[in-house]
This record gives sequence, structure tokens and C-alpha cells, in this order.
Amino acid sequence: MTEHLALRAHLETRLAETWPSFLDLRRRRLAETARPGGGAERVAELIVGDLFSHALDWHVEDLNHQIGYADLLLTRLGVKYLVVETKRPGALAWHAAAVEAALAQATRYAATQGVRSVAVSDGHLLYAADVVDGGQRGRALVPLDAPTPPEALWWLSVHGIYRPVDPAPTPDTLLPPRPAAEATPGSAKDTVLHPRYRLPARCFAYVGDPTHPASWHLPYRVADGSADPRRLPKAIQAILTNYRGAALTSVPESAIPAVLERLAGAARELGHMPDQRPDAAEAYQLLQAALLQQPRP
Repeated sequence: MTEHLALRAHLETRLAETWPSFLDLRRRRLAETARPGGGAERVAELIVGDLFSHALDWHVEDLNHQIGYADLLLTRLGVKYLVVETKRPGALAWHAAAVEAALAQATRYAATQGVRSVAVSDGHLLYAADVVDGGQRGRALVPLDAPTPPEALWWLSVHGIYRPVDPAPTPDTLLPPRPAAEATPGSAKDTVLHPRYRLPARCFAYVGDPTHPASWHLPYRVADGSADPRRLPKAIQAILTNYRGAALTSVPESAIPAVLERLAGAARELGHMPDQRPDAAEAYQLLQAALLQQPRP
């Protein structure tokens, strides 16, 4: 613990010195976006590289470009720590569905390389998550124009990236509320769809392998990323009541707590949980009861 605090204090000292110059460098990078035809994805990639190698404590030689389709791969002493997917400046624009679509793309690339942490950035924000339990667990959300260094940068540093975030943030605490009909940018080639449901991986409560749709189970969101009021209770019942008499064997038991939290997050978006409405359906009552049984950090 003492070492942890010392390393964190050292990083805070470094960031206090490097953050102003990073902000100036970022401003100069973004000047290109004001010109005709400016604002290519490469601008965001350069800004992210500056964040890690100039503001944070990674070395320039730790940055690897275009490895296995990943825009940026961070390594240290040959160990792969983080896959970063960049989008043109402003493409994510703090939209939850846009971030999730880019995150799904990064997760597919990470799966092929055995990397457990992913991040997405458009030069304005950087959102990072760990790939665990068939989904993503938030690691950090960093506004790159913050006047002072955000504390969350510790979890992206050389000595923070391999540590579990405690307490682990959830998507609803990191990302803004999802608009009811939010469009997801990007072309069809950026998204792998499930052959039966015609949905991307982010719409499933459990994703075993982002590159293999056969391992995606329990659809609970629609294509634009919003909660699906028709499929959500069926996904809950599949775990808690053996929906239609079929025992759920496609999701490992170790992943069930995270899957239930994912489903509860969607239920809250719809306002269907018992603590949100007294006449909540049985599926949501069972879900809340199951969540109360889970150990808390």
C-alpha cells in the first residue's frame, strides 16, 4: 500500500508539470480540424500518443501503431497492456452509444491479441475499460481538455494500468445518459452482427469472444444501444427462472454477477426496477433480489 501511494504521488507530481504543455500540444494538433478536409482520425491518434508518452509516464517506444488492426497498442518490456481505438475528433462527442460501438471494435482487436484492457478516444475524451466476465468493466473516463489532470489518469499510467480499479466504476457513472434515439456512427464494416438477431456485440449481456457471434448470449439492447423492453425481461428470466424451461448453460457461473449488473443497468434506464416503481414486473423483482445477494466490495 505504501508503494502504491508513493507511485501515485509521483505520478501526480509529474502530471502537474506535464499537463499544461500537453494541453497546448493538443490545442495545436486540433488546429488542423478547422481547415478544409482537416480532422482525420490520425489527429486523435497523435493526441492519444501525446497523452501517454508526454503527459503520462509511458515511453515513446512503448507505443505500437497498427498492430493487428489496432490503432495503438501499449506495451512495456514486451507485455501488451492496452489496445486503443481512435476516431476522428468529435466523432464520439460524449455519446454513450458511439463510445460503446468503438469500444466493441477495440474489444475485438484486443481479443485476437490477448489484451485485457481497451480504450477509445476522439481527441476530446478517452474512455478505458477492462474486458472481464463477458463484457467490459469501466476503468477511466478522461476529458482531454480538463484544466487540471483528472485523477482517473492514474489507472492508465505505467503502474496503474495493471491494477484492478477499486471501486470499479460502472458505465452509468462514467458515461452520460443515452438519448432515446441516438445514432451510432461508423460504417457497416466496423460492426460484426449476430447472424440471427442482426445485432452487434454490445447488445448482448454476455459476450464470450467478440470475434465469434456464436458466443454472444442474452440480447437485451436494440441496435441503437438503448435497452430493449421486450428482450430484457426474457434475458433476466433466462438466468433466474429458466425461461421456457431451458437451463442456461451458455454463460459461465463466474460471469453471472456481472451479467446481472448489466441487465439491471438496462432496467434502470427503462425505470423498471422495484425501487423505481412499486408495480415492477416479477422479472425485475427477481433481479433486484438476486442483486442483493451479491457480495459488495
